[in-house]
Amino acid sequence: MILQGLRLRLTILYTLTALALLLLVGGGMYALTVRYFTFATERALLERMALEFVQLDAPLPPALAAYAPERVLERDNTDRGDLATTFVYPINANGTFFDPNPWAPPITPDQTAALAARQGRRDWRTVVGADGTRVRLLTERLTRDDGPELLQVGRALNEQDAALRQLLLGLVALGGLSTVVVGWASWWLAGRSLVPAQRAWERQQTFVANASHELRAPLTLLRASSEVVLRGLAPNDDNRELLIDVLAETDHMTRLVEDLLLLSRLDAVRISFERTPIAAQELLDEVVRHIGRVAEQQQVTVRVTGAQGRVFGDRARLRQVLLILLDNALRYTPAGGSVLLQAETAGNVARWSVIDTGSGIDASHLPHLFERFYRAEHSRSEQQSGSGLGLSIAQALVVGQGGTISISSMPGRGTTVSLQLPAA
Repeated sequence: MILQGLRLRLTILYTLTALALLLLVGGGMYALTVRYFTFATERALLERMALEFVQLDAPLPPALAAYAPERVLERDNTDRGDLATTFVYPINANGTFFDPNPWAPPITPDQTAALAARQGRRDWRTVVGADGTRVRLLTERLTRDDGPELLQVGRALNEQDAALRQLLLGLVALGGLSTVVVGWASWWLAGRSLVPAQRAWERQQTFVANASHELRAPLTLLRASSEVVLRGLAPNDDNRELLIDVLAETDHMTRLVEDLLLLSRLDAVRISFERTPIAAQELLDEVVRHIGRVAEQQQVTVRVTGAQGRVFGDRARLRQVLLILLDNALRYTPAGGSVLLQAETAGNVARWSVIDTGSGIDASHLPHLFERFYRAEHSRSEQQSGSGLGLSIAQALVVGQGGTISISSMPGRGTTVSLQLPAA
């Protein structure tokens, strides 16, 4: 299927979008749960601290007034079990403490928190007991001179941590299951949505192939008829120039039809590549001999320099690529210029280059040169024109053999086209 790559990209996009939504919802749920647990724990500690102040007949600090026992009992939604899960340590000025709790707390008083509270500020902190239990601590300075100096109340967070772990595991499991389900659904949905596009693409490819085949015969007939008429005209006949123009345009149309047919076959993956080891020097020399007469007429020097190594590819298709690149180089290299062909091998990669001393290409055109029908003549030369399909065909033929093609150029300094191919 031609649009498999697009289907895969759509599937990934749909799946990532769904996972991002799940992550947002799951993360929000987890954050809200953590926030609730934190609020409930700190409220319970503040209420326990206020209760201890009242039991010790100490004035409540303004910050604890809202948590006085009588205020707590007025609330309809008060969890009566909160106070039972807290513990308290009264701490004397000399650092000693006593344990009035009916059960053994998971930690002893935290001296760092006590030191902070002695400096006149309320201290909140989370500490870890010897058994790994996390404990939330509130340490407050008592507001009366007799009795303990500090009160330290705490609450073990092991139940909350266990609940949060279970919630996190549940969210991860849900995320994993959702990834599978959403991925499958996205693949199915993307395939369904691309069916009309696939059909339209196939109809377009069939039309291009059929049209190219149907155009070949009339173009061949037109050229043959024009040649016959041209041969029968006198040398000074005014119609000769008209027929020469007809022949030139016929040749141009024939090349365009051939290019379109080749591209349609490449798009439909109907071209097979016969990949064999190819000596760089031999193939490059052959291409230079083939193009030599054209180069001589244009007074441009074409030569091979430093051709080394072998590549693994289709000889006929690589020859076609090189002829396309040389045609472009000769088209935009002025008389007296030169075109160099180089080949080198580094490890498993062979790099072939076609370097010309032509007019060069502006940087704004470089990203578009492999687009079909794109031409940048106004940045190079107005004297030559083409169909804008040559580089597209070259790229498709190189990629089909497991290689890559790139272009670097600067106006007035020439152009370099580089092929990277698997070395043999």
